[in-house]
Amino acid sequence: MNKIPNRQAICDVLVQKAASDKDIVVLCSDSRGSGSMTNFANTYPEQFVEVGIAEQNLVSISAGLARCGKKAFAVSPACFLSTRSMEQIKVDVAYNNTNVTLIGISGGVSYGALGMTHHSTNDIAAMASNPNMRVYLPSDRFQTEKLVQALLKDEKPAYIRVGRNPVEDVYDENFSFELNRASLICEGNDVAIIACGEMVAAAKNAAALLKGKGVSARVIDMYCVKPIDRAAVLKAAKETKGIITVEEHTVFGGLGSMVSQITAAECPARVVNLTLPDEPVITGKSQEVFDYYGLNAEGIAKAAMELI
Repeated sequence: MNKIPNRQAICDVLVQKAASDKDIVVLCSDSRGSGSMTNFANTYPEQFVEVGIAEQNLVSISAGLARCGKKAFAVSPACFLSTRSMEQIKVDVAYNNTNVTLIGISGGVSYGALGMTHHSTNDIAAMASNPNMRVYLPSDRFQTEKLVQALLKDEKPAYIRVGRNPVEDVYDENFSFELNRASLICEGNDVAIIACGEMVAAAKNAAALLKGKGVSARVIDMYCVKPIDRAAVLKAAKETKGIITVEEHTVFGGLGSMVSQITAAECPARVVNLTLPDEPVITGKSQEVFDYYGLNAEGIAKAAMELI
């Protein structure tokens, strides 16, 4: 079982690349520990900035450094980064198309028992609404590594949301990665399951359950929620009997909304959105929350059987 969380994978890439690239800077809002950035701070103290619990300043300072030619990575809990600093994200990063990568750690319901104050279940919608802002939810450590490596090569704003705990490996270190293109996990023509983030592993496991029932499920890892891979969505709409979307997010404005919008406009299809509810989410460990709302392999497989 994998024991490396995606947040640690981000740090590992930055530590490796910063040895030869002194333009890489990491900024934290009293979150170097929870963001797994302690190693970076200790290894490259001159390339690390501790802002303290001041998310607005975190984003604005990152934008300022980026405008001076630095490759800025702003690391903070997703629940605070995507809400408290929205003004600075909108103006300093998105509007000015600034090279800042926002790292939302402990996203979704990762903080579990701390409840709604610490959940980030609307961040996809919030971040995606900003012009120029790309939104990524990598599914495992290997995809996270390749995503960060790719973002180091461009100069555009991005938001990466990762969870707190280690997640099941979906890929291996040699898998083929393409920026802003969805990954096809499983072939299938009965139903398509489009998932992002931690839900991809559950979708993959659901496909295995469905195969045992004689159902062929296509699984698509839509880690690039914005820009979304429209071609992959439309292909799934044309070639299957319906689409299930799965995300650790509210029902409004996330992956499911985007997929539904695309299919409604260009290729009408049956689409079922599996999300967190439009109400305060229960408290508990991540998996307990997922199980309660059917965001697990069994729940996804059940929804697929009902759809077809």
